[in-house]
Amino acid sequence: MRPNEIIKEVDKLELSEKLVLVADIWDSIARSQSMLPLPEWQKYYLDKRYEEYKSGKLGLHDWKEVHSVIRERNQKWLFHLIAAA
Repeated sequence: MRPNEIIKEVDKLELSEKLVLVADIWDSIARSQSMLPLPEWQKYYLDKRYEEYKSGKLGLHDWKEVHSVIRERNQKWLFHLIAAA
């Protein structure tokens, strides 16, 4: 089946059916994840960052801290956007 034919069929589904389909697709991707090729440039940077982490040159950030920073940036951006309108 061609991609455009698949899309037409998916469009006919109820929302709940689409959500189940999406979950099934993600599960399929997760099962085949080990088969995804890793380009050499990505491997190089991942290895480099891991070595920097092991040597103490690169630290980790707590997820709550990262989430807080992102949320704060988005709020400032949104405020700026609203103020400019």
